Amino acid sequence: MRNRTMKKRAGVLCPLFSVPANQGIGDLGQKTIRMIDAVAAAGFSIWQILPLKMTGMTHSPYQTLSSFAGDPIYINIDRLAEMGLLTQSSIVNCNKFKDYVSYDEVRQFKEPYFRRAFRNFKKRYEEFRKEFEEFEEEAFWLEDWAVYSLFKGMYDLRAWTEWEEEYRDWPLDPTNIELDDYQDEILYHKFLQWLFDRQLREVAAHAREKGLALMGDIQFYPAYDSADIWADRDQYMVEPDGRMIYEAGLAPDEEHPEGQKWGMPTYDFAKQKKNGFRVWRQRIAWMARYFDIIRIGHFRAMDTYWRIPAGKPARDGKWILGPRGPLMEAILESADGREIVAEDLGMPRPEVAELRDSYNVQGMDVLQYRMDTKALKKPDKPNSFLYTGNHDNATLEEQYSGFDQNRRIGLRRFFKKRGYNLRAFHDMVCKYVLDSEAETVILPIQDICGYKGKTRVNVPGSDDPENWTWKLKDFKTFPQDLMKMKPWIEESGRLPE
Repeated sequence: MRNRTMKKRAGVLCPLFSVPANQGIGDLGQKTIRMIDAVAAAGFSIWQILPLKMTGMTHSPYQTLSSFAGDPIYINIDRLAEMGLLTQSSIVNCNKFKDYVSYDEVRQFKEPYFRRAFRNFKKRYEEFRKEFEEFEEEAFWLEDWAVYSLFKGMYDLRAWTEWEEEYRDWPLDPTNIELDDYQDEILYHKFLQWLFDRQLREVAAHAREKGLALMGDIQFYPAYDSADIWADRDQYMVEPDGRMIYEAGLAPDEEHPEGQKWGMPTYDFAKQKKNGFRVWRQRIAWMARYFDIIRIGHFRAMDTYWRIPAGKPARDGKWILGPRGPLMEAILESADGREIVAEDLGMPRPEVAELRDSYNVQGMDVLQYRMDTKALKKPDKPNSFLYTGNHDNATLEEQYSGFDQNRRIGLRRFFKKRGYNLRAFHDMVCKYVLDSEAETVILPIQDICGYKGKTRVNVPGSDDPENWTWKLKDFKTFPQDLMKMKPWIEESGRLPE
């Protein structure tokens, strides 16, 4: 068991893409530096920003094309001018004051700047050689990612399982394709990853200077259409030709009577155990390059996971005993002292909590899932990060507006009896959560500000085109809402020393 010093603290949940910015999406530029300053000035100790990996067609940061490659959409163009790769006068704004992200539009806007910067990078290569080649050496995954990106572009972004055999199976036999004519494009994809890494590390360093820990997420399973599985498929339950053997998901329950299928293969844990869980060690170590806290999604799968034979309905799956302690030890050894948080929501079996607690890892507790007076009277979930809501929830005010009058009256009476006489419901709940015994409290920016509809991040299980697109328009009002929290954070003993 690892020891962890008990210190109360508060954090903000706000996706990076939701930060106000000049180029259509919150990115790794000066506006994010300003965001860090605002969050830290208000007394918060943590900023949770969601994954920043290369997304696919759904734009979901939890369905990504790589566990390592950053999404170039987050590269800030102004900072390329600071490097001398662009001229500042050539840069214009894109959707500067929009309250949503148009991913396709932003990608089309940024691509010409990236190409121009790449041409200048090649002209001035000697100036950047040492730094770039050091990154190439450290990024063990980079060559596979660059070739995967090249091929994916050649196949109009179709999944690697739909490519012709020699491209699909290039990782198994690279001699089948001559890449000499594509070296410039391969270098371009490496160049983008170097820029992303450079900018994210500078942002992370600024956050640490301000005493703010960055918290990132890692999904349990990589997406089927990812460079991870394409390049390293023998570590997953897929045939050598890419056909899935077993699919991940969940067993039937009250909410999902037919169960869930997630469209991604399970791990071959028998092989992974033999190599010391290399895949997991690599994923965690690369996350630790940037983040101080790493949240692991679907943590319960370390204990038992639902394995569905390919092509069968979810209900035909079986619970399989997971790797448990040996995998946890590999993760903690690779985390280089970073804090690990388990996404353990739902009703997993008691062994999941036992596994989590035996390694002194905290879980998650979301107040919105028990927003009625009877449930609120019960103790908070022990050893957990306490959230008012997370990225899959409605905002507090949106949830509250959907309750009937009796429930709203009952909730207000509950909070007022405990001394919370604030007018706004979200203020009552935020202060209540800050005053809780939870070691760590995380407040979504929407709940801090009291936003209602049209501001939630994601509706799970839906194809809503507004998922993952909500963005703050500017810095005019929300920094004041952040600062409103500071005396409450201080009163609750959560202010950083």
